[in-house]
Amino acid sequence: MDKSLGDIQHEVDAYISQFKEGYFSPLSMLARMSEEVGELAREVNHQFGEKPKKVDEAENSIELELGDILFITVCFANSLGIDLTEAHNKVMHKFNTRDAGRWTPKNTD
Repeated sequence: MDKSLGDIQHEVDAYISQFKEGYFSPLSMLARMSEEVGELAREVNHQFGEKPKKVDEAENSIELELGDILFITVCFANSLGIDLTEAHNKVMHKFNTRDAGRWTPKNTD
């Protein structure tokens, strides 16, 4: 089932709202996001770099690490009242204007 960013934000908020603790502070979420990005880097290095996994190392995947980053990103946005669809639209506008001539277009023959 396809979900919009709004759907995902509402789903995460419904999950977090079950708990008295609620969302972590912005600083704690930034630290958690940094940890998750580090875990993604480790997985990418295992899969595409020269660093093999240790035999006793847990099986993770790039997909799961990206999912963790998405979750903490949504938590961060929700806690600050940021609409991720609006944020995405603003970023795409920036790329489509500021970087309009930066890259070589593919031929559309």
